[in-house]
Amino acid sequence: MFKKQPAWIQDKFEERVYLFQQNMYHSLLNNHALNGIWFGNKSINVTGNIRAVFEEISEGHIEFVAIGTHSELYS
Repeated sequence: MFKKQPAWIQDKFEERVYLFQQNMYHSLLNNHALNGIWFGNKSINVTGNIRAVFEEISEGHIEFVAIGTHSELYS
């Protein structure tokens, strides 16, 4: 999913991952738990409409599992 995103979204994702590494609860990220098909995962904002879904595999081990628009991921 990441490779299918435009370069500017990939760049913005990399910026957000850096911010995430510094403070995973920074207000720009809007880090929050998900429900439904993504129950047990969390999401951060990449842009106004692009989200990145991640799973905490173990303490300190995070894996991003999806990226896309709000409607692509949650519909």
